[in-house]
Amino acid sequence: MGPQKELKLAHSLAMVLLIVGILSFAAFPAKTPDEPLRIMYQSVAGKSLFDHKAHVAVTGRALACQDCHHHYVFEGSAVLDEEKEPVVQLCADCHPYKPKELAYPEPCMECHDEEDLDEDIVVTERTDAFHDQCENCHLEIEIGPVEERCVWCHIL
Repeated sequence: MGPQKELKLAHSLAMVLLIVGILSFAAFPAKTPDEPLRIMYQSVAGKSLFDHKAHVAVTGRALACQDCHHHYVFEGSAVLDEEKEPVVQLCADCHPYKPKELAYPEPCMECHDEEDLDEDIVVTERTDAFHDQCENCHLEIEIGPVEERCVWCHIL
């Protein structure tokens, strides 16, 4: 077999492998994760990127859900029931960006009557809740720069 035939054979083999690779990628796409790995929050101070996987992965901080999500509910019930699967509520359910005319966020009223709630309870706005929860944890575990704390999260 001459060099010309070998070159044609090599090109043909490369094309076949390329086509097989493309078809395999299209037929077996990567699985989308069940929960977001990175979340980009929009804010007045700039975008804020939260890497969920870095906080919960064993190779990262290995935090449990309830370490950050302090209001854990159980599917179909506001009462803690060990038989039911835990569901993490969105921060926005309880911590709105701006308080509304209501004394308490609407999700609170799904399980509580307004007259049963303590009138001294102040519902923290979402921005303040993030700053308190995230910044205090980072200061406690001494991760992140000491100076210019805003740039820990507000990167863009």
